Amino acid sequence: MFQTFKEWFWLERFWLPPTIKWSDLEDHDGLVFVKPSHLYMTIPYAFGLLIIRHFFEKFIATPLAKSFGIKEEVRKKITPNTILENFFKHSTRQPSQTDIYGLAKKCNLTERQVERWFRSRQNQERPCRMKKFQEACWRFAFYLMITVAGIVFLYDKPWVYDLWEVWNGYPRQPLLPSQYWYYILEMSFYWSLIFSLGSDVKRKVSIFYCLFLRFYLLRGVLRREQAGWGSAKMFSYAGWKQTCNTLFLIFSTIFFISRLIIFPFWILYCTLILPLHYLEPFFSYIFLNLQLLVLQALHLYWCYFILKMLRRCLFMKNIQDVRSEDEDEDEDEEEEEEEEEKEEITKGKERDCLKNGLGANRDLIPNGQHSH
Repeated sequence: MFQTFKEWFWLERFWLPPTIKWSDLEDHDGLVFVKPSHLYMTIPYAFGLLIIRHFFEKFIATPLAKSFGIKEEVRKKITPNTILENFFKHSTRQPSQTDIYGLAKKCNLTERQVERWFRSRQNQERPCRMKKFQEACWRFAFYLMITVAGIVFLYDKPWVYDLWEVWNGYPRQPLLPSQYWYYILEMSFYWSLIFSLGSDVKRKVSIFYCLFLRFYLLRGVLRREQAGWGSAKMFSYAGWKQTCNTLFLIFSTIFFISRLIIFPFWILYCTLILPLHYLEPFFSYIFLNLQLLVLQALHLYWCYFILKMLRRCLFMKNIQDVRSEDEDEDEDEEEEEEEEEKEEITKGKERDCLKNGLGANRDLIPNGQHSH
């Protein structure tokens, strides 16, 4: 069954222009060509990157975070409550006011105590600042490395400066070792991100896709402003707000130029218009360009969020990733909860002091005068 699916998935009419067969891409005379089997290697390399990431975060990101003053957070333990825990796991993590009222009655607690319990329980699963810094550091390191590698691989290629050369001879284009390792590493990296979705800091927006040979390398280098965004996040978690704002302004400028000017008028032109001078439209051509048009729509969507963050940066002197607003709300709630608890403790001490003071005063009152 798997073999049947494999044969159907890799049918030549899906991925190759008419009259071209997979046999036309067999290696010969020392030349290596793209093959579907190359994609299978990305899976083991993805697990290899996960192992590298583990040691990177442990021996590089963590010491770097500590040098920035970021410490491991010790989460406050919550009071065990079977009724509330079952409701949290099997019903909802954000109960309504009616639910809170009913749970308070069942547990013989005040509504405020129930609200505080749920807030503390949610914070137990919220990633700490150290974890977010480690993740941002790892992504920054990878994007920086792959950016430098892409520039080194591309600078002497004629099809960087002449877009007509991108499709010249397609699909019989030899695969250079530098191109092979660039594709393998980047696709393996995105596989590793998929495998770690359950443990990584959750974001509201993510996308994964793969494209063609020479074009993919051009697109990959074009989109490397992610390294700048990763560095901005690192400094944000470290509390270096001014540095974070400066990096974000640089990132935003590069983003707008690359996604709203270069991408539609250079990359999309290269994939939509130029191929028609060399070959007839086929499934892979249509599939590729549909992905890119969806991606361009996402660029406009992301620009909206970036403009929101720019407004905060310029007018409110504050910047945060709007995709992470839930995380910031959790942090604010946790700080609010701590302040409330401190206030209650202070009030309790004041009451105790008042009671003790009254008791001491009563001892000084002569017998027979207490009733007065």
